[in-house]
Amino acid sequence: MKKFLGALLMVMLLVLTACGGGETGGSNESSSDTNEEATPSSEPKTMKLAVATSEERSLTKGLFKFKEIVEEQTGGSIKVEVYPNGQLGGDREVLEGLQLGSIEGTTVSTGPVAQFSPRFTVFDLPFLFPNTETAYEVLDGPIGEELLGDLPEQGIIGLNYWENGFRHLTNDVREVATVEDIKGLKIRTLENELHIDMWKELGANPTPMAFTELFAGLQQGVVDGQENPAGNVTTMNFFEVQQYLTKTNHIYNASVFMISESFWSTLTDEEKEIVKNAADEAKDYQRALNQEEDVQAFEQLVEEGMTITELSEEEAQKLFEVQPVYEKYSSQIGEEFVNQLIDSIQTVQ
Repeated sequence: MKKFLGALLMVMLLVLTACGGGETGGSNESSSDTNEEATPSSEPKTMKLAVATSEERSLTKGLFKFKEIVEEQTGGSIKVEVYPNGQLGGDREVLEGLQLGSIEGTTVSTGPVAQFSPRFTVFDLPFLFPNTETAYEVLDGPIGEELLGDLPEQGIIGLNYWENGFRHLTNDVREVATVEDIKGLKIRTLENELHIDMWKELGANPTPMAFTELFAGLQQGVVDGQENPAGNVTTMNFFEVQQYLTKTNHIYNASVFMISESFWSTLTDEEKEIVKNAADEAKDYQRALNQEEDVQAFEQLVEEGMTITELSEEEAQKLFEVQPVYEKYSSQIGEEFVNQLIDSIQTVQ
């Protein structure tokens, strides 16, 4: 009996020792595993990209392409979320979000950007670029780079220029076949003084309005018409409330791809390089897509029953008679810089 009790006591001691050792060993192993995981895999950085355009628009598709590249090449250290359709606000709200760091990235036309960084106004001078090829050469060259260098003082990092496209006039009052036909039309414009002044010069009644409010404004008759690239007319269904489109090509709209400086500062050098390369690849993808979109948009608008008008050479020439706009804004931007831009355009041509 004593032997049995002694053996039983020995077994119990061995079990307790094993259990205690197992717990200790398990704890050490768990701690070791946790440390190994925490070092290489910290929480991913979330990058919210906001844009006013719809999912179907080439600018939004460019953001999704950027997302695809960044997430793949960072191995998940940066998670990209895309918010189209003005979900996080219109252009001004999104740009303010970049400054505050509540939004990490966007692409916005130069018109709204100029309200924060005034020299960008130069790219919205009417009839500045004769074609997209010339625009690409200038935007991707020294002048484009110089203007991107103005953005950090606004808390924004500008990486490159995507494409919104040439802007055209639509309205639901009458066909615009002459400059005279523009007079008296209530035209929605960007929230940009140069755009407002240009339409005043042509005899219209310009009304600045956020893009996210535009369809309702057209539908309710707050404005008679608007001016945008054809891709925006189709993807936002403006053809449902607009009968006439005139190919004016009055302004070529570049769209600046930007990152919040506060987010940029959290990235490693390797991550910054990946983001820059992804922005360049997405730019080329988006520009090509926008060119296709522009052709398809005009085909769709004809099918939807819109009246598409080409101005005669004589009437197109009259549109160029907006010299007061050039005089006013050249003095504001800096005549030397404006002349430098015009010279560079003529050199490319």
